Amino acid sequence: MTVRTHTLENGLRIVTERMEGLQSAAIGIWVLSGGRHERIEQNGIAHFLEHMAFKGTKRRSALEIAEVIEDVGGYINAYTSREATAYYARVLEADVPLALDVVSDIVLNPVFDPGEIEVERGVILQEIGQALDTPDDVIFDWLQEKAYPEQALGRTILGATERIRAFNRTDLQGFVAEHYSPCNMILSAAGAVDHDKIVAEAEAIFGALPKGKLLQPDPAHFVGGEYRVEKQLEQAHLALAFESPDYTDPAIYTAQIYASALGGGMSSRLFQEVREKRGLCYTIFAQAGAHADTGMMTIYAGTSADELGELTEITLDEMKRAADDMSEAEVARARAQMKAGLLMGLESPSNRAERLARQMQVWGRIPPLSEVVESIDAVTVADVRAMAAQMITSAPSALALYGPISAAPDWQGFQDRRVA
Repeated sequence: MTVRTHTLENGLRIVTERMEGLQSAAIGIWVLSGGRHERIEQNGIAHFLEHMAFKGTKRRSALEIAEVIEDVGGYINAYTSREATAYYARVLEADVPLALDVVSDIVLNPVFDPGEIEVERGVILQEIGQALDTPDDVIFDWLQEKAYPEQALGRTILGATERIRAFNRTDLQGFVAEHYSPCNMILSAAGAVDHDKIVAEAEAIFGALPKGKLLQPDPAHFVGGEYRVEKQLEQAHLALAFESPDYTDPAIYTAQIYASALGGGMSSRLFQEVREKRGLCYTIFAQAGAHADTGMMTIYAGTSADELGELTEITLDEMKRAADDMSEAEVARARAQMKAGLLMGLESPSNRAERLARQMQVWGRIPPLSEVVESIDAVTVADVRAMAAQMITSAPSALALYGPISAAPDWQGFQDRRVA
């Protein structure tokens, strides 16, 4: 497998990886503009724009965009995150040029037909409604909002209903002009790809475009706090967040291993203690995520109203205990899970193309796999215990509760329990 990179004169970065033995490829454009790049009056527009990309271009109707990829057995999709918007396709080797042509067409040439805007507005409002009706989805938006209040990073990616109702064609065109420039794009491809051909095709498509202005979002500040919504539901939903390392901090590997050992699988401490031994919930997990300048470890559980207080206490107690007696066996298991997940994911061209784009965004280079594995293996039990101690005693935190939550501790009670 060979990773190759190239940068056009206007700043468009291209990264490819040839995966021998495959007959298919994934190719896409990652625009380094997501929810945290929106001004408050723009909240939700990056996601709205992602939807509109498939609603017609200067060359193709919405139906033709779908048909031209599916006619060759391919797949096309997109997503919006807080730091990027991705447009990508999966096709057979012979159809890579076609996929690049279609993906670049929807990114560079959307027409934003007013009728289609109204149709998609309705779709997005339905999506927002669905999210609001899904407690274990919406609670993470509330948690993010309390962790990063009055900041773009804390706002929902879908946007507020009143803003979605107000966006028009001019708003969409303005956001594209401001954010969709070559210096804010990464073209990534993996699988049965030819680097030189992709570079030549990209030069023909993007080469004449002006470079544009490199985007720099406002710095993030983890503040924390509590978000409570009392509602008659079957379950009470609990989500905790603790500030953790950003993705350029070497300690990110320690945070991820700690989260895995604490609540990353069936053998993890929280799963064993809360679910297997006490039967307090069906779902409980911990995970460590990261952004460019901040990170957040989250713990989620859903339980009955009567069990919520006990579940909260045990969760915090397990975090405290991890700082004292996290074992070598637990850390070794978490390291193995992390490496296995990484290596298994790399067997997919789509996962690999996404990883290449993310690495270019973060580091401006593609670290060798051996370098990542070495960083994982370098994490010690002492590192994990120190991370656990810092997380439970002094890291800024946030708490979100939804449902029949009267038995849950209030914000001060939660803080007192952390240090008790």
